[in-house]
Amino acid sequence: MRVKIFVSLKMGVLDPQGKAIERSLHTLGYPEVQEVRMGKYLEMNIESPSSRAAAESRIREMCDKLLANPVIEDYRFEIESDAPSAISHQPSAKGKR
Repeated sequence: MRVKIFVSLKMGVLDPQGKAIERSLHTLGYPEVQEVRMGKYLEMNIESPSSRAAAESRIREMCDKLLANPVIEDYRFEIESDAPSAISHQPSAKGKR
């Protein structure tokens, strides 16, 4: 399975890197760019677990323990199997970190 993970700062958390990129783009002549937010994108292959639910659980564990800082970051992920379709997962508001 191929997994794509997207990590971004939670809304309300200051993003100095995003601000620096925004200022640089303005300097380069792109004044229309606003509210830049910087994040992380990861791709990985994982060996097929027993089920898709098991894979989602393992990926959530990886994100919660290492790949995202639950205090200031949110994440979502997509799982691609041999089929071209993808499943996207975002933590629910109820179970939000």
